[in-house]
Amino acid sequence: MKRIAIIGGGISGLSAAFALEKHRLAGASLEYVLFESSPRFGGVLISERVDDCLIEAGPDSFLTEKPWASDLCREVGLGDQLMGSNDTDRKTYILVKGRLVAIPDGLMFMVPTKIAPTVLSPLFSARTKLRMAREWFHPPQKANADETVASFVERHYGTEMVDRLTDPLLSGIYGGKASQLSVRAVLPRFVEMEAAHGSLGRGMLAARMNLAHASKAPARPLFTSLKNGMQQMVDAILARLPASVLQSSTPVQQLQRQNGSWVVSAGYASDQFDAVIVATPAHAAAELLGIASTELASQLRGILYTSSVTVNLGYDRSVRASLPPGFGFLVPRSEGKRTLAATFVHNKFPHRAPEDRALLRCFIGGARDEEVLQTPDEEIVRMVREDLRQIIKLTADPLFTRVYRWKGAMAQYGVGHLERLQRIETLLQQLPGLALAGNGYRGIGVPDCVRSGNDAANRILLGLGLAEATPTGLAS
Repeated sequence: MKRIAIIGGGISGLSAAFALEKHRLAGASLEYVLFESSPRFGGVLISERVDDCLIEAGPDSFLTEKPWASDLCREVGLGDQLMGSNDTDRKTYILVKGRLVAIPDGLMFMVPTKIAPTVLSPLFSARTKLRMAREWFHPPQKANADETVASFVERHYGTEMVDRLTDPLLSGIYGGKASQLSVRAVLPRFVEMEAAHGSLGRGMLAARMNLAHASKAPARPLFTSLKNGMQQMVDAILARLPASVLQSSTPVQQLQRQNGSWVVSAGYASDQFDAVIVATPAHAAAELLGIASTELASQLRGILYTSSVTVNLGYDRSVRASLPPGFGFLVPRSEGKRTLAATFVHNKFPHRAPEDRALLRCFIGGARDEEVLQTPDEEIVRMVREDLRQIIKLTADPLFTRVYRWKGAMAQYGVGHLERLQRIETLLQQLPGLALAGNGYRGIGVPDCVRSGNDAANRILLGLGLAEATPTGLAS
């Protein structure tokens, strides 16, 4: 009987546990324990209902094009609970000189694919529009080294594009700065497009044409969520794991390699395992592995994280009627606001708020505003409300507010991140029975975390000679 420890009960660790459970039910000779330091499993996936509104403390959805989260939901019996975003109402604004300007149609992330809407949009200056036109004639170029997203975008479209679009978008996703994030790690498809086509505009159009020829299926929604909130995913996985394997409120202090096994020290107890999956943030993994491998711990510490605060505000029918249509807005740093972005949740997804309620989610923090974590809830709400007053003239008192703080939750893929991952992989090969999972490596979204947990479990199963067992579904 092989014994496996999973450290960290967020969605990455839960996905690893679910993968192991499928193999156990298929007859694999294994047992496992899932250690979580906090009283609850699920990490940032927390949903609650307030005044008939469904509030998300962390991610409210995931990208539909990444299949791993949707596939897992179907496996755990949530296929009929998946729902797409209201893309017919999808419109996002950028705050420019104090007023909201809609992102023009055909602008895909930051790449213009339709000429007229971009030319007519007040989002960009004449100089930037000229840069966009010239960008169509860029020759193919294969970069010799990694660079920041900011320098990559600036080469194609200029600094205004970085300030008004690229940096706000990446702040919303990573909580980081375009001037620090690796283009190879964050936007690998753009690097490939530059190498093949030169122009990102031509590369994006070619990709769209190939996709259209390959599939005649109707367009899928950009985002997918669950009808009763993202926590449904956590609850459904937990319902399919034996209660005996779940060790909440059990922080692990140390992992040591001893006589071909792994010794897991949690509290005053230590236990031996044949393998360990560390599904914590990279900095926490570094602390656990400091004795087992100082080199690996050093590499893991090099993956930095930022913090964020999510503020949910509920309003009445009159506020809902006064808000602009669309999904919400992004705020460039140059506008001088503490708020990075706001989502009009009642527009983005059905079933999130009754018809007589407006639900807003605002985001603050990130790489430039870590100190906000020390600010009292009342002051955070006051700051956000002041920004909303200035940006969308919202002066009404909210019916309710909820503030959620996420310290060190958003991994920053700095320049050279992929090379760091190669060094980490080399060091892992020297430590049999160890695998890493989480958002610190190859993607920070929920689907990426699901995939990382599943991959870590499969890596361990293969190393223990258990991969031949055929997994079975647990939906029933």
